[in-house]
Amino acid sequence: MIRWPDGRTTETFPGGDWLIVAREAGVTIPTGCLGGSCGACEIEVNGQVVRACIATVPGCKEGRLQVELVSDPFW
Repeated sequence: MIRWPDGRTTETFPGGDWLIVAREAGVTIPTGCLGGSCGACEIEVNGQVVRACIATVPGCKEGRLQVELVSDPFW
């Protein structure tokens, strides 16, 4: 289960593309280069910052992932 910043929850399988999973949930993750170098798509997943454009949804022992959008003053 993924809990999004707006409080909604969705289900998905590990290995899914973060940008697609977010879009299907109605959540917009900002993007820039789509190659992992600019950092515009950074999200925090259970306290770990990842770049959504190059990362996949991880498996989780607890079965819950908490996602927060990372705010960058330059984007």
